[in-house]
Amino acid sequence: MMSLFPGLAACLFYLASLATQLLGLQEGASRSRALRLSMGLAVPALLLHLLSIVPHVFTASGLDFGLFNAASLFLWTIALVAWAASFRMPMANLLLVLYPITMVALLTSLFFSTPGTQRTSFGWGLATHILLSILAYSILSIAALQAAALGLLINRLKHRRLGGVVDHMPSLATMESLLFRLIWTGEILLGLAITTGAVFLEDIFAQHLAHKTILSILAWLLFATLLWGRHRLGWRGTTAIKWTLSGFGLLILAYFGSKFVLQLVLHRAY
Repeated sequence: MMSLFPGLAACLFYLASLATQLLGLQEGASRSRALRLSMGLAVPALLLHLLSIVPHVFTASGLDFGLFNAASLFLWTIALVAWAASFRMPMANLLLVLYPITMVALLTSLFFSTPGTQRTSFGWGLATHILLSILAYSILSIAALQAAALGLLINRLKHRRLGGVVDHMPSLATMESLLFRLIWTGEILLGLAITTGAVFLEDIFAQHLAHKTILSILAWLLFATLLWGRHRLGWRGTTAIKWTLSGFGLLILAYFGSKFVLQLVLHRAY
């Protein structure tokens, strides 16, 4: 119950930030001021979200990474990274999609629970692996959102349906450049996460980890192929979008797919 009120308050601040940015899109000249206010309102939202999820993850019995807890922590990390990156890169529009998804993840973690495996202790090596994994998944998730936004822009330009959301999006070249910067960053982090997992996990190919390991490696190889294709063959546009979304799909299956089946379908801890 103690975590319920911060969680609900976080949702209100997310909504306020979202509404402020949406209003700014309609006001033209006041857009920059509305965006600054929106970014400011996101600060208490992110802090309250963290305050709310901590008691669910860090329990008296150990760390609880059940499906809903993991999703809430995962979306909080994505929202935090995207919010921070928006100060230097044209990513503010992605927050319009991220905040509603983050609120859903937060609310489900507050009102639902799953039988997650609880760890009482772990060394710095495993902690490093977990941190790198969360960061890699977060960056590549933002890349997937960027790819979807790029696909929307390409579709609108192709059919000459200008105006509306297109007026508030960066140029095609800027969005594509940002997409590959995100993929490069996420690919490096994912490679480090896989490497630390191989070094510090007792058996990275154990039965309960094999599918996660294999799918993560496949995702890494897919993103590596995309980056090679970009460099050597000039892949861009819809080709880059398809490869990005495919790699992201593998990562979601690797982590949340297995948790969904084991915890919600089979009702087993994981």
